[in-house]
Amino acid sequence: MKYMSRLSTAVLLSLLMLSCAVRQQSDVAQVSTAAQKGGWSSKFVSLNPDGGLRYHPDEKGNVIPDFSRVGYHQGNKEIPVLPVVKTIRPPGSGSSQEIIQRAIDEVSALQPDKAGFRGAILLKKGDYLIPGSLHIRAGGIVLRGEGDEAGGTRLVATGKGKRSLLQVTGTGSLVERPGTRTPLTDAFVPTGAMSVRVAAAAIFKAGDRIILYRPGTTRWITDIRMNQIEAREGTKQWEPQQYDLHFERVITSINGNEVFLDNPVVMEMESRYGGGEIYGYSFEGRISEVGVENICFESEYAGEEDEDHGWIAVDFSKVENGWVKNVTSRYFGFGCVSLGKSVKQVTVQDSKCLDAKSRIWGGRRYSFNNDGQLNLFRDLQTTEGRHDFVTGAMVLGPNVFYNCTATNAHSDIGPHHRWSAGTLYDNISTDGEINVQDRGNWGTGHGWAGVTQVLWNCQAKKATVQSPWASGRNYSIGLQGQQAAGRLAGRPVGEWEGLNQPGLQPASLYLSQLKARKKEALEERL
Repeated sequence: MKYMSRLSTAVLLSLLMLSCAVRQQSDVAQVSTAAQKGGWSSKFVSLNPDGGLRYHPDEKGNVIPDFSRVGYHQGNKEIPVLPVVKTIRPPGSGSSQEIIQRAIDEVSALQPDKAGFRGAILLKKGDYLIPGSLHIRAGGIVLRGEGDEAGGTRLVATGKGKRSLLQVTGTGSLVERPGTRTPLTDAFVPTGAMSVRVAAAAIFKAGDRIILYRPGTTRWITDIRMNQIEAREGTKQWEPQQYDLHFERVITSINGNEVFLDNPVVMEMESRYGGGEIYGYSFEGRISEVGVENICFESEYAGEEDEDHGWIAVDFSKVENGWVKNVTSRYFGFGCVSLGKSVKQVTVQDSKCLDAKSRIWGGRRYSFNNDGQLNLFRDLQTTEGRHDFVTGAMVLGPNVFYNCTATNAHSDIGPHHRWSAGTLYDNISTDGEINVQDRGNWGTGHGWAGVTQVLWNCQAKKATVQSPWASGRNYSIGLQGQQAAGRLAGRPVGEWEGLNQPGLQPASLYLSQLKARKKEALEERL
């Protein structure tokens, strides 16, 4: 194997910083170029001459939400370049698991600085054999390699055992602050709203972390007909208590009993379906400022359908404000990156999931999987996946997949089951399908996959976009591909606009929302 010349740490850091600057300039240029070329605008969101956005409400006041406040620190900070505090070289033979884990544990014991950083562990280029799993359990740590291509840093899940090669996980769980529950007072809160009115706002202050709570109710389940799923073996009708939704938000300001939020409401909230509440919370033990960079992850395997080997390359749980960038995975059974339900504000970018090895069946090949909130997946590539850019059950947004490509896809992209709320699929390209629909009795009774799912300027072989009978709509805007009827007849068709019509402006909703928000914030400071 040929190896590239070794870069000094200083040069590597400079290149990473330059990469961030180039990305910023490229994103801005893409939005500006789209504005200059001419084309057509959506009836839901249109581009102003000054580059700003205008949102057009429907008859109930719903608008497509602002998806720009996702990812690492909600896009308000660049991903940092942490200095190297520990360097490891490949041993040449045998397992590298113990030496890497020892380094992680040593850096974990360091006192973090004021920003919460401990430092980066640099894995020099070469091969590292991992017979089990590596664990990062403290924040402020970056595991960094010297490249995810040939001649870079390669971590190999050796031998047998279905497992995650790298597990990044905190501890604890979300805990409600006693005495802080207060109900919403509006009979209807539209999708896209940035504030809610409550009975008692005085118990809160700006900066408080709160849950925007939306209960599951029998009436709601009845109205969306999820107590009438056609039964087969294992089918479970939806139960109200299983569909209580807990959206994480931060209070930005309070005016009387109106509470302003850092992120929008992403589904209709109605008193006839139980209304909603807000309450304060804490999450001790959730770790932050943790990253994985510039590494190739591979798994050994015994055959094309082998499933007793590495399953997930990078697995995050109970993490806030982290990142994965410039990683490649090969031959894993499930995926490259999976973000669990307690993962918030993580950016996954510039990465690849290639050549999965498993049966082509349920529960396999979820190349980039998101079960958390306020996460950003961008500039990704996959081959041989099933659900390449995907959310699971009751995934609460906003969440964004932007500028991602799937090749040789074996199934569909989109919300996979059970009511995900608020996901933007922006400039997604696949030779398979993108679907947002009532999945009926697939699985154990997936039913309605989601609401406020927005396909923007995507390309697919074919796509289904349906809207549920209550609580909001789903959108296909500027899709290039075939409009499909979906699995089940009689479901309401979603909002379709500009099918196979090129020239949608803005070309990227996410980038335009981000640019408009940052421009507005700058003008407010001046």
